[in-house]
Amino acid sequence: MNFLNRHIRATFVAPALVFVIAMMIVPIIYTTYLSFHAWNGSARRAPEYLGLDNYTRLLTRDPRFGDAVARTFIFTGIAVGAELTLGLGIALLINGKFMGHNIVKTLILLPMVATPVAIGMAWLLLYEPNIGALNALLRGLGLPPQDFLGSASLALFWLAVVDIWQWTPLMALILLAGLTALPEEPYEAARVDGASGWQRFMHLTLPLLFPTMIAAVLLRSIDALKTFDIIYTMTRGGPGFATETINTYGYIQSFEYFQLGQASSLLIVFFTLILAVSLFFVRIRRRWGAAL
Repeated sequence: MNFLNRHIRATFVAPALVFVIAMMIVPIIYTTYLSFHAWNGSARRAPEYLGLDNYTRLLTRDPRFGDAVARTFIFTGIAVGAELTLGLGIALLINGKFMGHNIVKTLILLPMVATPVAIGMAWLLLYEPNIGALNALLRGLGLPPQDFLGSASLALFWLAVVDIWQWTPLMALILLAGLTALPEEPYEAARVDGASGWQRFMHLTLPLLFPTMIAAVLLRSIDALKTFDIIYTMTRGGPGFATETINTYGYIQSFEYFQLGQASSLLIVFFTLILAVSLFFVRIRRRWGAAL
């Protein structure tokens, strides 16, 4: 008991530290170990050490990897860019007190309630080329039906639409919290000086809200880069490899091709990319905060 009293801070931190080590650090170490080996998951055959061969093959002789990286960042750019724009617009609309504002704030959370797999199945029905609701709407407007997920050039965009529909409310809520925390004094001074609403938005709201926007973009970018459920549920990376991202490619390498060493090297490279993106946004946020 005396030991616990003397080390009370460490005692409270220890459970969280053990959890982080067990659930995060150990899997990363094991994945890194596998990335230097060839292994198909067999219990009778131990992993075979290959050195850097998996990384060399991945970065120089695997065309699917480069294309998957490009699609991952294209998907993330489309989704997060649209979510930021729409989320900011929604946050500005529902900022402040008005009749039913609590109901509105609750309703916009509904897309986030369902699981991604359920959402993917629902949108799969909407995109269905023969009986889907979207093509029924197009026919009603006299427009030709579309094969939304059958087009190699547009399938990734339509998958991004699903992500935008689901996660724009989260972006809106984060930005709404940022808007409610902005000081009133600069706005009062701007009104006294005769600044218009647009001028207040451009020269006050956006600069003051920028750190919150960077934090929101960081959170959503990390999540969008890791998107798997919607893509695998709706297209499984098809048509062909048109919607294959790093996550779906890693899953296929692991559980369909049973190339666990190759898949592990892919995941380590992916982890490094996400870490680099995170550090980039954190650095931007710190520089902007220092400038303010």
